[in-house]
Amino acid sequence: QVPLLESGGGSVQAGGSLKLTCRATRFIFNQCGLAWYRQAPGKEAELVSFIRSDGTTGYSASVKGRFTISQNEDKNILYLQMNNLKTDDTAVYNCATAETNDYCDDLVTWGQGTQVTVSS
Repeated sequence: QVPLLESGGGSVQAGGSLKLTCRATRFIFNQCGLAWYRQAPGKEAELVSFIRSDGTTGYSASVKGRFTISQNEDKNILYLQMNNLKTDDTAVYNCATAETNDYCDDLVTWGQGTQVTVSS
């Protein structure tokens, strides 16, 4: 299993920006794509954005137009550029495979995530 390692979180004021990074592998991306999830205290995990192996991207309605998912040329690093942050964006952000099946789930282990805190 490949451990996914997130970084880049922090504390910002509303309207600010952060860029999250997730270290994975090209193999993982080509097999299963990658995605960002977040979980706020007391709430269920939410799919924020994904990028499939064919390059297709998607966003939750709550972040569309503010967040941008991308990857490096080697396809082993996933990014999430977050602009115009809102207090509702406060959560722990994790990366995971975009495809959710037993094969993809078994390829990776989730990291600790990275905390994003947005203050008003």
